[in-house]
Amino acid sequence: MRSSGVYRTDLGLIFRVSETDEGGLSVEVLRDGTWISGRIGMVGLRLAPSTRKLGPAAIERLPI
Repeated sequence: MRSSGVYRTDLGLIFRVSETDEGGLSVEVLRDGTWISGRIGMVGLRLAPSTRKLGPAAIERLPI
């Protein structure tokens, strides 16, 4: 599985979307320093104007 991005919404929700080599998607949400499974419908949040993709430096600062 390869990660296609880590995102933060204006409300502070941090989530990552991963894509398999076959093109399947999964979503995980960062809660209390742990990645937990999220709803697949959250994939669409990547496109919301209130969501931004985090860069490598911001990802490194996450509490994980």
